[in-house]
Amino acid sequence: MPSRRTLKAAEAIREVVGMAIIADLQDPRIKNVTVTRVEVSGDMRHAKVFVSIMGDEAMETLSLRGLQSAAGYLQAKCAKRIDTRYTPQLQFVIDQGNKNSLLISQLLAKEFPKEEIEEEEEGGEDEYGEEYER
Repeated sequence: MPSRRTLKAAEAIREVVGMAIIADLQDPRIKNVTVTRVEVSGDMRHAKVFVSIMGDEAMETLSLRGLQSAAGYLQAKCAKRIDTRYTPQLQFVIDQGNKNSLLISQLLAKEFPKEEIEEEEEGGEDEYGEEYER
């Protein structure tokens, strides 16, 4: 379980990197990027920054390259905010959580079409076999 110190550092890094991506970075490769979470190692030397990138795979790889090239600048911004002996080295990772949830919702929509759901909402039978309206 992460310590309170690493959790606070992770939250500070998430805020600094997220705001810097929006306000400071002028790289045209970095578009539609959202920082979802940050994991900091126990020794505070490494930080994985999970990002969600809207777009296709080509857009993801292009944005990820742009973030990796700006990692030094973002690391320096984090050093000003976090008072530690070592500034964590930033590693950017694509967070697949949003894409997985979209895929699951599409699979559920195929399995349970909307018409079936609407029929169930209109009325039905209770456990005694009597019909009712909603």
